Amino acid sequence: MDAHKEIDTRGLNCPLPILKAKKALAEMESGQLLKVVATDPGSMRDFQAFARQTGNELVLQSSQGEEYIHVLKRR
Repeated sequence: MDAHKEIDTRGLNCPLPILKAKKALAEMESGQLLKVVATDPGSMRDFQAFARQTGNELVLQSSQGEEYIHVLKRR
């Protein structure tokens, strides 16, 4: 899955990954994909709640070792 933009939030804890994602999404066009790489285990539920609250679609969530991948589609 090719994202239009990718942000690295490794080493950051809540709420910083969400805030960085919000800022990145604001700069993107509707329908574009944002990939967020995080190391905070809480980011899994944080991004689910963020997508529900903002109307952006959470297209994919996965974990690879210590990293958590979130792909959001801009509303």
